[in-house]
Amino acid sequence: MSENEPDRPDRRHDRRGGGRPERRERPGTGRVGYGGQARRTDPGKRSSQRPSERRRHADPARSVAYETLRAVSDGAYANLELPGRLRRAHLGGRDAAFATELVYGVTRMRGFYDAVLARCSDRAPVDMDPPVLDVLRLGVHQLLGMRVPAHAAVDATVGLTRGEIGAGAASFVNAVLRRVSETPAEDWMGLVAPGAGRRAEGTDDGAFEAPTSLEDVGVAHSHPGWIVRALRAALLAHGASTPETVDADLLDLLHAHNVPADVTLIARPGLLEVEDLLEAGASPGTLSPYAAILTEGGDPGGFPAVRDGRAAVQDEGSQVLVLALVEAYDRLVAPGASEPRWLDLCAGPGGKAGLLAALSIPRGATLFANETSEHRAELVESAVGAAMDAGAEVFVGVGDGRRIGAEEPNSFDLVLIDAPCTGLGALRRRPDARWRRTPADVGDLTALQEDLLSSGLDALRPGGVLGYATCSPHEAETIQVVNRVTRGRADVELLDAGRLLDSISRSGHVTAGRGSFVQLWPHVEGTDAMFFAVMRRREAPAGDL
Repeated sequence: MSENEPDRPDRRHDRRGGGRPERRERPGTGRVGYGGQARRTDPGKRSSQRPSERRRHADPARSVAYETLRAVSDGAYANLELPGRLRRAHLGGRDAAFATELVYGVTRMRGFYDAVLARCSDRAPVDMDPPVLDVLRLGVHQLLGMRVPAHAAVDATVGLTRGEIGAGAASFVNAVLRRVSETPAEDWMGLVAPGAGRRAEGTDDGAFEAPTSLEDVGVAHSHPGWIVRALRAALLAHGASTPETVDADLLDLLHAHNVPADVTLIARPGLLEVEDLLEAGASPGTLSPYAAILTEGGDPGGFPAVRDGRAAVQDEGSQVLVLALVEAYDRLVAPGASEPRWLDLCAGPGGKAGLLAALSIPRGATLFANETSEHRAELVESAVGAAMDAGAEVFVGVGDGRRIGAEEPNSFDLVLIDAPCTGLGALRRRPDARWRRTPADVGDLTALQEDLLSSGLDALRPGGVLGYATCSPHEAETIQVVNRVTRGRADVELLDAGRLLDSISRSGHVTAGRGSFVQLWPHVEGTDAMFFAVMRRREAPAGDL
């Protein structure tokens, strides 16, 4: 039902506690009807408080989490919505961490939690009123995904429901959550996803139980089934798995998506030494020589260099692909370049543009950063500000990247295309993306990606280099896009992206994919699942890298 439809007595509970009459528990089912209350004589299942004494309002952290989830359900992004609500509620420290865990924990695991809720209510989650479903998910996460005592989780969630939705809904939430609390999380896993298989951490393949159902794998690891199938195919297509290892690797990958990623910073070269971040408490990265990782958590805004733009939050996978592209430029283009011009074709929100701007200074290059919207262009301007203060020449413009190749052909020595994509490579950082995307999105995005890559190649000068990147390992968005566009162009040669990344990597080795392509993985390199290909526009006989 649409969020904008009026309340209907048979579907919703209003704030006065109205709604459908209670329904009794169905004997032998363990399920509770909407608005119903479990009828048991076990005194351990009863509250010792009088109704007038029971909690009627939630604490601020739970309230912020609930409000954020409601906003996300209406289309907001958790990573953009939550910080502002925390500030407005003046939450910090443990309260902010608790609210953050609630929001991201629910968002990550809601597929599994909904399967549990379906076992504990006569009403399927899809048929529940969205506000009620959100508070139920908050309660289930506290019961199954956190160390909150069961009585506290139920009591606090019922208080949140009573204050935000109404007494009738609170009765229903209380009954359902008590049902959930009767079964441990590991037992629920076996009940709702018996065919999911298991990869015990810290053991060899002898402890691996192969999955018998990819749908159950999706339920257990809280991923839509189509994403599970796409990721399994991607592991094979990029050469990260063999048919014998792919199921175990898939479970490792999905597990990595549900583990919060450490915050990674970049010390923008020429603007800040990475040692300054390390001395402030960060740890060195594993791939990028400019990376520093906040392994113990913490607020990036607490670093003065982050506040003034000399450092920024940026995943290592995002860092190394820019560094590899500039390495190709240094080897193949820079020796003969005069007044070099660089282009970031899809620059928003500006992380890669900020790194390119810093790298452009010692190379005397002018950077042109293109975005399709005014708002994202403003974010790019902010990201490149510190580099411009240090002498970078950067122009930020708003335009359709698909037209730049025709409007400015043969104009740039370096082009970066970080193409819009499904975002399946960043699900550990943006878990809400797994619930926003559908298989239909892939076709629309691949058409856009091909147009952008063709435009970028047309904008490239003969002899120039281009990097194509996506934060998705989906084969259709990566290998297939590059192959379709380059197959019909005799003026383009693919370079060895793996060798380029090896040459700039702190570790000296990056797991390469198939042929000229690189595909990074959260469960292997510890980065977002970035895909990267590097190509050169021919000006003469093809040169060797």
